[in-house]
Amino acid sequence: MLDLSVLNPQQREAVETLDGPVLVLAGAGTGKTRVITYRIAHLIARGVPPDRILAVTFTNKAAREMLERVNELLKARRAGRGGRETARDARPLLCTFHSFGVRLLRRYIERLGYKRNFVIYSESDQLALVRRILGRFSGTGPAVDPAAVLAWLSRWRNGDRSVPDRLGEETRPLAERVRAAYEAGLRACNAVDFDDLLLLPLRLFREQLDVLAECQEQYRYVLVDEYQDTNAVQFELLRLLAGRHRNLCVVGDDDQSIYGWRGAELSNLLDLEQHFPGLRVIRLEQNYRSTNTILRAANALIRNNARRRPKQLWSRKGEGSKIKVRVFANEEEEAAGVVEEIEARRLGRRIPWSAHAILFRTNTQARPLETALRRAGVRYRVVGGQSFFDRREIKDVVAWMKTLVNPEDDISLLRIANVPPRGLGEETMERLLARSVERHCSVYAVLQEAVSDEALPGRTRQAVQGLVGLIEGARAELAGLDGAELPEWLQGFLDRLGYFALVRRTEKDAEAGENRVRNVKEFLAALGEPENSGNGAPETSVERLQRFLEEVSLDAERQEEDEAASAGDAVTLITMHSCKGLEFPHVFIVGLEEGLLPHSRSVAEGSIEEERRLFYVAVTRAMETLHLSHCSARRKYGEWTPCHPSRFLRELPTELLETESGRSKPVDAAAARDWFARMREAVG
Repeated sequence: MLDLSVLNPQQREAVETLDGPVLVLAGAGTGKTRVITYRIAHLIARGVPPDRILAVTFTNKAAREMLERVNELLKARRAGRGGRETARDARPLLCTFHSFGVRLLRRYIERLGYKRNFVIYSESDQLALVRRILGRFSGTGPAVDPAAVLAWLSRWRNGDRSVPDRLGEETRPLAERVRAAYEAGLRACNAVDFDDLLLLPLRLFREQLDVLAECQEQYRYVLVDEYQDTNAVQFELLRLLAGRHRNLCVVGDDDQSIYGWRGAELSNLLDLEQHFPGLRVIRLEQNYRSTNTILRAANALIRNNARRRPKQLWSRKGEGSKIKVRVFANEEEEAAGVVEEIEARRLGRRIPWSAHAILFRTNTQARPLETALRRAGVRYRVVGGQSFFDRREIKDVVAWMKTLVNPEDDISLLRIANVPPRGLGEETMERLLARSVERHCSVYAVLQEAVSDEALPGRTRQAVQGLVGLIEGARAELAGLDGAELPEWLQGFLDRLGYFALVRRTEKDAEAGENRVRNVKEFLAALGEPENSGNGAPETSVERLQRFLEEVSLDAERQEEDEAASAGDAVTLITMHSCKGLEFPHVFIVGLEEGLLPHSRSVAEGSIEEERRLFYVAVTRAMETLHLSHCSARRKYGEWTPCHPSRFLRELPTELLETESGRSKPVDAAAARDWFARMREAVG
């Protein structure tokens, strides 16, 4: 049987309460992942077939971590019966909401009028489509930022009814046309975006009741991680899926709800009893991360929010040191002071750089920090830098892959039509694109017609014939391949295409060109081994390529995780929104001023409580020491502007704080000499 003695009483209650709706209020650092994994293992130990269990979360990292922990627990269980595997050892499904959506769509999307070979548009694909649409409507309304358009499109399509009103009378007619054109553009390309991965499954559940019944029977126990981050569509999916058996267990913390700006609905957690009567609420309050000084400050801060479920974090880690609060003249002084403190701790107390994190509200605050770190020779990493998948060569290869799977994907086809160059310049492709818009068909359909179009100039027609012939020939080759041959075939295809030669030729530095070629080969190597398809037969090459493209679309954060893991000894620079779920021994939170935290936009929109939750999340990342700082002035638009301390600083109990002014003291000379002496001794 499963050993539950490692759990505290509240964790154990959450694990052993198996039937009916359960809300586990898991405060920061209280071991929620342990609760979820033990609960899954306990369900299986009590006789629930593993494949009847569904656990959904928001990141692939969290899903992988949960799966690894569950596998370890089940491995120990199997060892108890001699290591034998049985039919009962099928795995539960642990995935993200979007991965779950893809699974449903691969099986049922034809019922919604799509073809099965749909592609998933990345954010850059979506932006390309929006730019194309805005180009069509240029001159019909005020100039707009494509990224902003994409943001409000997402909110609007996910059910935020306030979007049309917030856009205003002048913009609304154009916005409605853009939305219609965007959705039509996706359908024309047989493409879906990330919102569709939730919206279309919800349509299936509402319109195809047999699909809903089948899923309800399949997943009798549903668990949800980070429930406070769910939006209206995700909630409705869960409500329908768990509506029959009512075995829904959600784990979350309303005090860590910080994504309202992208559609998260705090009411999903606060009002859960209205939708699931008889809800059992279990509070996890014992924190395993931070000292009590840090926790008392966090508790005092968050108590100022009115809309919350009360909880009181505590720890057995002792009181710890007081929280340091420092005021600096400006952001350069602040950055230099933080770096001096980190270096003093490294030299005097041998605390590695990697034990330190600097947290800030906006990305622009990183600039003076990076400058100060470079000047001091301190290694650092900025979380959320350029992703591996955003590199030009990787985007080119992904576009080729998507085109081979689905030539009707206009965005991918337009990207690779002249890569490598074949005489199809932007002007030609724009004309073909305009024709496709007129005829309400894909660009590829227009290209196929243009093969025999005598009205086209001979050289252009030849280039079109070459591209269509290349795509058709490659698709035929791909269809005849065994799944195991795919990586080698793709590398050969890119080589024959002249892509590797193009990459080398376009880089002035030969080594930079080789690095880009290596990036592509590393990317292709990640295709991995073929799996069995749904009917038990080995995957075809097309199925394998589709699965890989889905993984790339859904798992773009993995490269950032890998880079973070390989960063070695380096200080972490990270925004408050990106730090949720992380922890660091020593945390520095900079820029605690009105206008930055709370942000001026949030003050104007009345989102003070979410800003307070954001600060709470930042504070509870600290394990041992916490350092807070603010400036007397900042340079804005070239002018010095006075700054005022954040209102949130006044909400922290003064007895927990130690206030200083200005730069830190120089590194203690004796401590530094002692450190260097030890180093000389160590290296002989």
